[in-house]
Amino acid sequence: MTVESSGSSPAEPRPAGPPPEGARPAEPSDDYLERRTLRRGNAGWVLLTGLGVAYVVSGDYSGWNSGLAEGGFGGLGIAMVLMGVMYACMVFSLAELSSVLPTAGGGYGFARRALGPWGGFLTGTAILIEYVLAPAAIAIFIGDYVESLGLFGLTSGWPVCLACFVIFIGIHLWGVGEALRFSFVVTGIAVVALLVFAVGAFMDFDASRLNDIAVDADAFGSNSWLPLGLLGIWAAFPFGMWFFLGVEGVPLAAEETKDPARTLPRAIRWSLCVLAILALLTFFASAGARGSAAIQSAGNPLVEALQPDGKATGLSRVINYAGLAGLVASFFSLIYAGSRQLFALSRAGYLPRFLSLTSSRKAPYLGLVVPGAIGFSLAAATGDGARMLNVAVFGATISYALMSLSHIVLRRREPDLERPYRTPGGVLTSSVALVLACAALVATFLVDVTAAFIALAVYGVAIAYFGLYSRKHLVARAPEEEFAALAAAEAELARD
Repeated sequence: MTVESSGSSPAEPRPAGPPPEGARPAEPSDDYLERRTLRRGNAGWVLLTGLGVAYVVSGDYSGWNSGLAEGGFGGLGIAMVLMGVMYACMVFSLAELSSVLPTAGGGYGFARRALGPWGGFLTGTAILIEYVLAPAAIAIFIGDYVESLGLFGLTSGWPVCLACFVIFIGIHLWGVGEALRFSFVVTGIAVVALLVFAVGAFMDFDASRLNDIAVDADAFGSNSWLPLGLLGIWAAFPFGMWFFLGVEGVPLAAEETKDPARTLPRAIRWSLCVLAILALLTFFASAGARGSAAIQSAGNPLVEALQPDGKATGLSRVINYAGLAGLVASFFSLIYAGSRQLFALSRAGYLPRFLSLTSSRKAPYLGLVVPGAIGFSLAAATGDGARMLNVAVFGATISYALMSLSHIVLRRREPDLERPYRTPGGVLTSSVALVLACAALVATFLVDVTAAFIALAVYGVAIAYFGLYSRKHLVARAPEEEFAALAAAEAELARD
């Protein structure tokens, strides 16, 4: 393994066991990992639960309602339940994996041990696509909200996007403890507002409005509840995901967590429970208050649901401001998740190693600034938030399939591996997640084939970089690589 020196101290000997696949024998100097260290013990399970909800909460305020146009109330409802099952099965699998390997690599680390360097890279890159593109899209949506609310006379455009990235990346550079507490407060505001919205909307609930979308008589299996037919259920998968998209990022905080083997599984489970409740309340309250047809194309469906005559009310104004808080919470948290995934991949040599350097406050400053610069450039140049989110969903579904497969492989290949937390249902649970993730991946082509091919093109460039260069320059002392090398050494001893 070829690694440039990070200092003048002598190189340490390799850890016991065979080198990672495709690597050449060499090691970084003593201070390599010291310059790539996160601040430990900043987050307990409550803050991490808030982080898991923060990743997702903006999806309750907008985006999901476009699934009504794809499948109607019944189609989106079934898609939401199926995607909820997928996320439940997946996060229970991730809870086990994160208790086994609590490092910042998250999904990359799990797949690295189960599927080798290629599997680790493919998983980590898919996650990175999700966490770089999603904040860029949300920055555009924040600009739209700022303009619609008339805040400071600003209009949606690159200045608002730039302010979002500069301000919130600045908070992350200040320190992870401060960042997580800020995220927790903003998320709390957004969640309370969703509960207030549900109370207000249910006061005007009418079940006959749920299925008021016109039926396409030519669609197979169509009826009033499935106006676009059975295929509409499948096409609504990506929008059913919006109620949960991002919760899988909780394990990325592992190296900054108190007692991660116990804290991470608990936070992941509670995050999903909160999100499932919010999804059901938001979905039924919105459609029943105004009607599925009225909100299916609304940019702000919750506000639209509270304005049956088109006139703003006191409650609708409150929810409008709360929607901005939800967008900020998700934007802020996804920046955190992307920086930690980039940090882990860079520290192990899969991506350029300078991206994992940390500051005196133990923040991966380049891991925050570089993705932020890319995200801002995309947001300013395209202004197409919906397409960027579809690209992010495509990357997410690939990572879900690979992480679920990793759980299955490790359960089969290493049944005696110490697991502080065990997934209920074992491989059956992760197998359900794998099948549904593959179905969701294909569904992205039904919704936005251009976005799917853009994601594939980005993926192809990354694969070429790994195949031609970085797989020959991995860092064996990185935690995820050491974990995989240990497994290889144990397997070799067992064969002998």
